[in-house]
Amino acid sequence: MIEYLWKAAFVFYYQTLKQAEALVSKRLQLILKGKSSSVAPGMRRSGTLPKLTPQEPKPLDPCARYLLNNAKYLKYDDYLKAGFPIATGVIEGACLSPPD
Repeated sequence: MIEYLWKAAFVFYYQTLKQAEALVSKRLQLILKGKSSSVAPGMRRSGTLPKLTPQEPKPLDPCARYLLNNAKYLKYDDYLKAGFPIATGVIEGACLSPPD
């Protein structure tokens, strides 16, 4: 999911890593709070800014679509409250899991 966020951030801040990082961080925090469904529409609205060419907002749709299509699985707030590790894949999740 985070790779989608990075691609979306570079639509707006392709020259400045700090600003892109801030945008990813802000949206990621919302997603971790269980608000992935509210992040997606904001991305799509941002893609309609007049300063963007028709091609520039293309990465926004896959990101928004991913967030909306997987919203029922992106309940990170519930997972964190339950003490589950949050990771991008099996290996990362295994590394974060406490030993038995």
